[in-house]
Amino acid sequence: MSATNAMDRDQVAGAYGRWAPIYDLVFDAVFRQGRRAAVVAAESVGGRVLEVGVGTGLSLASYGKGTRVFGIDISNPMLDKARQRVKQQGLSNVERLEVMDAEHLSLPDASFDVVVAQYVVTSIPNPEKALNEFVRVVRPGGEIIVTTRIGAETGLRGTIEKLLMPLTGKLGFRTEFAWSRYERWAAAAQSVRLLERRALPPFGHFWLLRYARIADPAAGGS
Repeated sequence: MSATNAMDRDQVAGAYGRWAPIYDLVFDAVFRQGRRAAVVAAESVGGRVLEVGVGTGLSLASYGKGTRVFGIDISNPMLDKARQRVKQQGLSNVERLEVMDAEHLSLPDASFDVVVAQYVVTSIPNPEKALNEFVRVVRPGGEIIVTTRIGAETGLRGTIEKLLMPLTGKLGFRTEFAWSRYERWAAAAQSVRLLERRALPPFGHFWLLRYARIADPAAGGS
């Protein structure tokens, strides 16, 4: 990553603190179908879910009552909105909402059945480090479910995304994030297997990715 396109933790936390009062208004409808798809995928595994980048808690009411949810976010103002939502809607299956850095999860190994990261990977300063943390805290055979923007690597769109990065970085997210970056991470990690890659509306720029944590990487299976 070039110095121009670098992001840091405080920058991202500050950006989403500023987004908090209007986040639902701006992003609820845009990401609704992706959020629903991620929750459906998580519910197919069930058990205990870590939702990374839980934000204002827009997804929390969609989980089944039997699914335990632990939500984390880098922004306390965003979590304040989520806490209000949990209280108002009586979401007793939400175990906890906590400020935490996705790159440094203060959580035990293999302590979740599913990790869900919705529209957050491209907002993390060191995404591969966070993805490795997701693998660490999910149990063998569990899943990592990501909804994400995938950028273009070439062409006019790719050029525009690169040019926009200095601006969007200040807003807390990247426009430049190619599929090849996920491929390189998975190959290096060796402990995950891609289960699904599916385009999400709107605009065709967002995708649902499902990875399984492999119990025995040498065997190539769960």
